[in-house]
Amino acid sequence: MPEQLHARVEACYQQAEAFFKQRFERPQVSFKLRGQKAGVAHLHENLLRFNPQLYRENREHFLKQTVAHEVAHLIAHRLFGNRIRAHGEEWQLIMRGVYELPADRCHNYEIARRQVSRYIYRCECPERDFPFTAQRHALVRKGRRYFCRSCRATLVFSGQQRLE
Repeated sequence: MPEQLHARVEACYQQAEAFFKQRFERPQVSFKLRGQKAGVAHLHENLLRFNPQLYRENREHFLKQTVAHEVAHLIAHRLFGNRIRAHGEEWQLIMRGVYELPADRCHNYEIARRQVSRYIYRCECPERDFPFTAQRHALVRKGRRYFCRSCRATLVFSGQQRLE
């Protein structure tokens, strides 16, 4: 876990404690998040998860904005309870009033889409193929059947794969 990220989480908590004049329990911090999300706050577990790839590629903005964004979710939950909207007034108050940052709901980091393997299935229709995900291909291997909507034939694995 990068020390800078941990230090930023702690700084955000200290800022909130000075502003609200109360102590907040520190969350568990995980660096095990993949995909398009930069960070996630698990309110009931008092857990913050961050995306290491997006952190590496956007370090400065990530530390300033994303970490505060996720900490603000936990602070808002502790102060105002379960019935608030995720990016509602209470969360916005913390982002603007405590951290003096824009209350942006989403990041705009570049996300490189990785290539995925598709399993090519065919029916009796000429020149027609159906690219299946690895998950769907596994279901077929376990016995699930899929049908072509045009010819109603069972889709059969062609033995071919392609990267998309």
